Parts: sequence; structure tokens; C-alpha cells
Amino acid sequence: MTIARQPAAAPLLLLTSLYIAQGLPYGFFTQALPVLMREHGASLKAISATSLLFLPWALKFLWAPMVDQIGTRRGWILPIQLIAAMAAAALALIDPAQGFTAVFVAVFAFNALAAIQDVATDGLAVRLLDAQARGLGNGIQVGAYRIGMVLGGGLLLWVYARFGWVPMCLGMSALLAFTCLPVLLHRAAQEDASLRKVRPPIAKLAAGWWPRLRLPGMSLLLALVCAYKFGDAMTASLVGPMLKDAQWPTAEIAVVKGTLGSIMGMVGAAAGGWLAFRLGRRRALLGCGIAQALSLLLYVAAAGMPADRALVWTACIAEHLFGGMATVALFTLMMDAADPEHAGTDYTLLACAVVVAQGLAAFAAAAIGDAHGYVPAFAVGFVAAMIGCALLVVALDRGRGPARLEAVWQKP
Repeated sequence: MTIARQPAAAPLLLLTSLYIAQGLPYGFFTQALPVLMREHGASLKAISATSLLFLPWALKFLWAPMVDQIGTRRGWILPIQLIAAMAAAALALIDPAQGFTAVFVAVFAFNALAAIQDVATDGLAVRLLDAQARGLGNGIQVGAYRIGMVLGGGLLLWVYARFGWVPMCLGMSALLAFTCLPVLLHRAAQEDASLRKVRPPIAKLAAGWWPRLRLPGMSLLLALVCAYKFGDAMTASLVGPMLKDAQWPTAEIAVVKGTLGSIMGMVGAAAGGWLAFRLGRRRALLGCGIAQALSLLLYVAAAGMPADRALVWTACIAEHLFGGMATVALFTLMMDAADPEHAGTDYTLLACAVVVAQGLAAFAAAAIGDAHGYVPAFAVGFVAAMIGCALLVVALDRGRGPARLEAVWQKP
């Protein structure tokens, strides 16, 4: 493989830049945008409806086989990142004071581009990382994504609070352009070309995800992945609106939810990658899943006392730390389940389950929050997180997942 001739740091730097590029706009649209909408009087249900704008992430399995089999991954990634940087600059022409319709159109376009780039990136990661390196690789993935979210959900929201909409959009464009540099230096690896010596017809590729979904244990694993992250996603979707309702300044929300939360998520990602390597998949998923669920209890208490800064900050630190650990453990398992020859498609199917879980969780949390308040919503999130963790571990203990997981599930 050509990649073997590269320095060990080269593929890691490449993956870092690619996941930062994904996390940056996602951090802004999921963390900053809800705060801005709440500032303009939007209801929790209206804010949760923005989850529909992330539909391309839930549907990316439809084009994953084509990204897997047509062209090179670099050939997909580089043009998309350059277009995204130009699109971020174009956002400066929109005036959010006139309404959020144009912003929503832009968000959807961003997500369509990012969902294509993500398929190519995940496929590249599966090909570059062997089983032993996947804990580290997924730690980098989640950590880099969190760096992007720090920039998008923390730094850019701070720029907006201090300088306004136009400087924020231009800043996002500059950051996205900067992440293109490692991609420019990357050369399409032999592994990409080797997968495309015989390309199936386009019509067959369009439905290429269906045979992968029908593999024994794959559809069940999708449901288990969804359950594992459901409770945590419920809680995360309501933190910003809760703090805004408690009259927290926008700049302070940016610090605690965007910057501090994402930094702790990076620490959790590093710890989760190390645990997946040292303890094995089962113990990492079980331990991190329980810790993730227990951390949500702090938000139950914080929802009753949102003016208590120390409690809210502690809840944010714990949830992002343990949530980052659980996410890395889960993503490592997802990578284990992917066949390298269909890496983008297999991993994308599982990643779509996470996106679906986040969207459904946001709607569920908003419905409970609007009807009963934040405390019951966060309490339900805690219960859902505990149940999801138990379902995943018990099912895989009984060998219900894909056969590829048997070699790594119990192995330390």
C-alpha cells in the first residue's frame, strides 16, 4: 500500500484536518444557531425542527456506494472542502435579522456537501487504520471534530457576539480554507485505485447499500448504536435553550457550551481511544456508557438550579468528558464492523444511525421540555442512556452483531 511509505504522522494529520472541517460548521449550526433562534423568540419545538436540516447526514448511505467506488477519495474531498469555504463566505450576504429562512437553506447546503465528504473521509480512515490503531484513530476523529466544534460553536459564537454576523461568516470561511492544506498535500493512495479496477454500473451502485444492510447482524447493530447515544443526544439538544431561558449571556453560553464543553470532549476522546486500545471494545463501551449516563444526572440537578454557575459548569464538564469517551468507544466498534472493501458504505450506514438518533432525540427532548419542563426531559435522557448502554452490551455478548465483531469484542 502506498500509504506505508508516508510518515506515520501524515495520515493522522490528514484525518485531523478533515474532521475539524466537519466539526466547524456543525458546531455553529447545532450549538450557536439554537441560541440565536431562542434569542429571537423561537420555541423549543421550532428549534428542534432544525434537525430536519441535517437530513443529508441521515440519507448519506444512499450515495455512499458511489463515493466508495467512483474516483478517488481525495477527488471527492478536496473540491467539496473548497466549495464549503466559498459557501461560508457567501453566508455573509445573508441578514439573519430578516428571518432564518435563507440561513436554513444555507445549512441544508452545507450538510449536503459535508455528508458527501464524510463518506469519503470515513472510508479513508477505515482503509488507513488497522484494528490496533482504530482506538487512536477514532480518538483523533472525535477529538478533531470537537476542535471544529470549539471553533464553530464557541469561537464563532463569540465573534458574533462581539463583532456581528459578517465577521463570523468570513471567519468560518477562512478556517475551512485552512483545513484544505493537508488535503492538497495528500496523494491518492494505491488502495483507492485498487478498489476501482472493476466498477459496477451506476444503477447497481445506487442500491449498493441494501446488500450491506442485509448482512447478518448489521440492521440490529444500527438499532443498538442508535439506542446507545439516544439519551445523551436528548440532553445535549436542550442545554443551550435552557441556559438562554435562564438569562445567561450569549458570550457565556459560548464559553461553557462551545469552548469548555468541546475541550472536555477532546479530553474524553483521547481517554476513550486509550481505553478502547487497552481494555478492549466491551469494557470500554460498558464503562464509558455507564459514566456517560450518570453524568446526565448533573443536568437534572442543573435544570432545577440553572443560575448555579458551578453546578452547570460541572455538568458540562462531566457530560462532554464521558460523552466523548463513549463516542470514541462506539465509533471504534463501528469501524470494526466495516468491511475494508466497502468501508465507506458500511461505516456510513452505522453513522447514519447516530444521526437518526440525534434527530429523534432532539424531537423527543423538545416535546417533553415544552410540555413538562427541563427537569423531566433530562431525567428521561438519563434513563434512556442507561437502557441503551445495557441493550448494546447484552446483545453483543450474545453474538447478535455482525460476525466481524467476534474477533475484537471480548479481546483486551
